[in-house]
Amino acid sequence: MSKTRRTTTAVAAIAVTTGIAVALGGCASASGPGITTLNFFQFKGEALEDFAQIIADFEAENPDIKVIQNQVADADTAIRTLLVKDRVPDIITLNANGNFGRLAQAGVFRDFSDDPILDTINPAVQEILADLGSYGDEVNGLGYVNNANGVIYNMDIFEEQGLEVPETWDEFIAVCDALVDAGIQPFYGTLADSWTAIPSWNALGAYPAQDGFFDELRAQGADVGPDSAVSFEKDFAEVMDRQYELFSYMQDGYRGRTYDDGNAAFANGESAMLLQGIWATNPILQVNPDIRIGIFPYPTDKAGESLLVSGVDVVFTMGKNSPHQEAAQRFLDYVFQPDVIEAFAASQNMVPSVEGAELGDDPALQSVKPFFDEGRITGFIDHQVPPSIPLIPIDQQFLFEGDATAALKALDNEWRKVAARTIPVTGD
Repeated sequence: MSKTRRTTTAVAAIAVTTGIAVALGGCASASGPGITTLNFFQFKGEALEDFAQIIADFEAENPDIKVIQNQVADADTAIRTLLVKDRVPDIITLNANGNFGRLAQAGVFRDFSDDPILDTINPAVQEILADLGSYGDEVNGLGYVNNANGVIYNMDIFEEQGLEVPETWDEFIAVCDALVDAGIQPFYGTLADSWTAIPSWNALGAYPAQDGFFDELRAQGADVGPDSAVSFEKDFAEVMDRQYELFSYMQDGYRGRTYDDGNAAFANGESAMLLQGIWATNPILQVNPDIRIGIFPYPTDKAGESLLVSGVDVVFTMGKNSPHQEAAQRFLDYVFQPDVIEAFAASQNMVPSVEGAELGDDPALQSVKPFFDEGRITGFIDHQVPPSIPLIPIDQQFLFEGDATAALKALDNEWRKVAARTIPVTGD
């Protein structure tokens, strides 16, 4: 769900093409006497130019190190291929999703437990990574920048209508009703792109998912169901009810509108809110540079207890046995310097992980800052759901038909299928 940005220079295009070839060929070797060449596996296409500038600045300060940026489109597949072939890049960035967690659990990444960089990172960010998975008690990645999944709102509309950012669920619904009474569309729905339902499911589901819900779900294996200690049927009924309630405030025809339609409509003032994340703000601003955007977390029942769902958009890691550890460490030390991460985060419209690093001036970024400062963030729960479970189609069908019982039973049933295939059965 990250934002897209067109790479406009011929140099960048050549870098991408060359990078893919180098990445598929494995780690680069030294390119001259006294020069160490690092292979930098980089998954984020829209960050290619930013990392190119970081590399140029680093190389100017470290003339004995050359860094080759290898940007690949399908990073999850590419990194698994390289790891299987024992062609591990010296430095790796990935999106911190379920795939990262599974690779970390396999023990292929370095343990950063004693790395001084770790002491500079917001502990709540590292907790999100730990929840995805690690090799034993190791720390297998360093969070770099984070996104924010919340309710995007038009600050001018809220001010004109005298509306405050809601801090409880009842206040949230009251805001929706007040907008309807004023003749203003509360939300713009975009279910023609089925994935656009998942941001709200992630945010609402974050509350019952606290306190080890998914750990217990995995421990139950194929025994998940209405009578198990935890299950979707038992614990997510309110999540579905509240998601369905929010979608009742969508515009007519929302099933046929796309993500791009929603960004443009919101930018043009056709709705007061959008159930998306910070990745949508740049596309919105491209349509209307003058719009003032804020983000608030989906509230729960009690004021002051809201959690902001956030994903680690970029995580840095290294192979467990990299032959160029010292040079790679120097590059890591450089990219985690506050001024370097601040510039990168501002360009990517993200939140830097390093404590004390300044956020950009964008109002949307500033509106989520208190939640990062206070550690009131939590990860995307769909990262905990095995990819073979058709979560998105199940949720989309639920929003079309309104049958929460059927949707929750389907999720439990799919979980049991995966567990039966992957969890060994032990006998007496």
